[in-house]
Amino acid sequence: MNLPVKSLNLLIIGLTLCMAQAVSADDIKVPFGIRHYDIGHAQNFTLNDVDGEKFELKKSEGHWVFLHFWASWCGPCKEEMPAIQTLSEEMKDEKFQIVMINTAEDEDTIFEFLGSINVDLNSLMDVDGLVTEVWKPRGLPTSFLINPKGKVKYQAIGGREWGDPKYIEFLNKLLLSADKPKK
Repeated sequence: MNLPVKSLNLLIIGLTLCMAQAVSADDIKVPFGIRHYDIGHAQNFTLNDVDGEKFELKKSEGHWVFLHFWASWCGPCKEEMPAIQTLSEEMKDEKFQIVMINTAEDEDTIFEFLGSINVDLNSLMDVDGLVTEVWKPRGLPTSFLINPKGKVKYQAIGGREWGDPKYIEFLNKLLLSADKPKK
């Protein structure tokens, strides 16, 4: 078969683009401060948010989940909140979900704290600390990235400037990765 050079070039470009779409999340360059943390399937939980709505983690399968543990008394948590607000504005993709969990504080404390720092973020309330105990964040703040198949893939311990383009680019690449549920 003798394809013209132009057709062959188009075929090569098309195959290259298809292969780029099939990159695994494990192959994406990870920014400083985030580490591979491939520990298997995410532990399910059900918690209420500050508005009284129930949230169950397993219902988020099919999405990348940014699971973030924080507390109002934590200085780095407070400093990081505006960056998470920026992240939520930048990552409005329907396949990316930010899930914040306050560790062992009451609703009034959480509501007052979020209002005082002027961010439009909702948080789940782990009032008894049981979900935090199961997930075992090694300090606060700690964030986990869970792939659409429900597997924990990455962890970041400590505050991050999540609105920084390097983190946004990394997260956008995850959304395009092959770590998607099979249809």
